[in-house]
Amino acid sequence: MNKISVDDVAGRAIGPRSASPWVMLAVATVGFAVNFWAWALLSPLGPLFRTQGTLGRLSESDVALLVAVPVLVGSLGRIPVGALTDRFGGRVMFPLVTAATIVPILFIGFFGLDSYGALLIGGFFLGIGGTAFAVGVPFVSAWFPPERKGLAVGIFGAGMGGTAISALTTVKLYSNAGHRVPFVITACVMAGYAVLAWLVLRDAPNRRPAQGSFVTRLVANAKLPISWQACILYAVAFGGYVAFSVYLPSYLKTAYDLSAADAANRMAGFVVVAVLMRPLGGWLSDRFGPVPVLAGCYAIVAGGAAVAATTPLLEHVGTAAFLSMAAALGGGSGATFALVAKVTDPARVGGVTGLVGAAGGLGGFVPPLIMGYVYGRTQSYGIGLTLLSVTAALTLLLTLTIVRRTADPTRHEHRTATSEGAA
Repeated sequence: MNKISVDDVAGRAIGPRSASPWVMLAVATVGFAVNFWAWALLSPLGPLFRTQGTLGRLSESDVALLVAVPVLVGSLGRIPVGALTDRFGGRVMFPLVTAATIVPILFIGFFGLDSYGALLIGGFFLGIGGTAFAVGVPFVSAWFPPERKGLAVGIFGAGMGGTAISALTTVKLYSNAGHRVPFVITACVMAGYAVLAWLVLRDAPNRRPAQGSFVTRLVANAKLPISWQACILYAVAFGGYVAFSVYLPSYLKTAYDLSAADAANRMAGFVVVAVLMRPLGGWLSDRFGPVPVLAGCYAIVAGGAAVAATTPLLEHVGTAAFLSMAAALGGGSGATFALVAKVTDPARVGGVTGLVGAAGGLGGFVPPLIMGYVYGRTQSYGIGLTLLSVTAALTLLLTLTIVRRTADPTRHEHRTATSEGAA
């Protein structure tokens, strides 16, 4: 009797000829969006918890920790999830990750809203939703040829706009429809998507399951030059985006005395701009190469953060500074994975994505804690934004030197051959 694999069952469920790369991309992008929606549920509520006092007296650092914990877990969790995706494929991992995230959503909605400690526990497991990124990148990348990988991965990355759904709906539903409502609705959507993913998704026909133990593959992937370079690039680009998407409501409320709803709406605008720019960053990388796109993005972030550090009037200088940073952070995120897809063996994309994705999430975990800590002692956000500007400038330098050589190995080999011939 022949052994029937999961992929065989999936193929029989939807038919052997019905899979389309664009359909797979669309379904995966929706999955990324709904998982990120769940991942960001606590962010818009952080300032509200502090204002209402339902969890007791919370400091700025307490709120920063609350919204940052899901980011930390979602980041570190991408390493094993990316490796598991290389082994088992997105067809299995997407519905699995989505279904697992439903549990902490319901825990928070029904048991965690009256206790800061319970919220931290729920937020810890809510981070599972953030690992969906490490599932989608190798899944989508395998379906497209090299000349379209940047665009495809960029479009998938636009699913990070799920944080905008959370920003636009969570506070309104929590305040007007009932405290549990946003969590129940999100859980229902997640359950529906888990079923959809199980029925529709199929791994690319040319996908090669990774071989060897998890530790062996992790060490091998970590030794690749692209891994540590892309980790730094993504920690600044996507990390900056995550940091703003989870902390911007608190920042705007404190620095500019906005209401929680107004701050959440403005954060949603920031997210929308970044989301729209992510596929554009991938497309531009396909056309002109990832390095020029990355260089331009980090230059804009350095300038925008320097302006924002002065706490300018929100209308219009402050708004322009933050929206320009949103565009650059989104474009840089798309360009980073266009670079990864360009120079990484397809069988290793999931593992490398896990490492890079973890770095990006950790890049989003640290800044809110720093901003909250510094503000609590200086009553100013300028130091934190200045550090972002300096970090972006250093990343720009890295991009124009070491990363450029990695992205164009033939140029490096030509220089080496020339120098050896001269010698």
